Amino acid sequence: MSFSSGSCGNCYYVGTEDAALLIDAGISLRRLKKAFADNGLDMDKVVAILVTHDHLDHIRHLGSFCKKLYKPVYTTETIHNALSRHPFTASSISSCRNVLHEGEQADISGIGVSCFVVPHDATQTVGYSLAFGEKRFVIMTDLGRMTDEAVEYASDADIVVMESNYDVDMLVSGPYTHELKMRIMQGNGHLSNDECAAAVARICRSGRVKDIFLCHLSENNNTPRLAFDASSAAIRDSGPDRSVTLRCLPRTCPSGLFVL
Repeated sequence: MSFSSGSCGNCYYVGTEDAALLIDAGISLRRLKKAFADNGLDMDKVVAILVTHDHLDHIRHLGSFCKKLYKPVYTTETIHNALSRHPFTASSISSCRNVLHEGEQADISGIGVSCFVVPHDATQTVGYSLAFGEKRFVIMTDLGRMTDEAVEYASDADIVVMESNYDVDMLVSGPYTHELKMRIMQGNGHLSNDECAAAVARICRSGRVKDIFLCHLSENNNTPRLAFDASSAAIRDSGPDRSVTLRCLPRTCPSGLFVL
């Protein structure tokens, strides 16, 4: 389930009947608790919070989560060190700190958690691969370009959440400054619809992925239809027998709970 996905805030819920994880903390605890109540979710089943990077739309309310939910926070040592200096988290993160190591799978209440670095202009940014028994889930949001390692992780997953941030024509012709456009487009910013679609085609060739969710769509430089059409065409082109469900996650409101 996505509670919010975009520059206004990011937070996701992934789990089973027994245990669940939150990924990022870019929405308020009040909004989170309301979404839990509206969807019949149990906060006691949340065993940890994973952090993808230290940009504010992903950690704005992490300090509050630490103080009031008392959940361990997992991410790399590099990101933890940045959080320990960040004004929104410095006073609250130390008691929740748990370090993940690239290339190693950690067991968090029976959930296998692996992280991999992706290019983005934060201190460090990671995607996550989560193993729930035989089912595998991958999330990679905020990446300036798709790496072979990220494609490899996603190709071995049943469910993939990945960024499809902007339409090139909308961005180029839009009101952003030249500097901001270059920041978005030049490999360490965000992933375009076309770049996402090219990655989707590669990922689908494995034949394993069954569900793809497009996340972090720009409010000013994209539309759900443009993002969906680009990746939908890539799925069709990857093979006539591909059976993949594609969805766009909403930017500012909960997606509803997907049971897959």
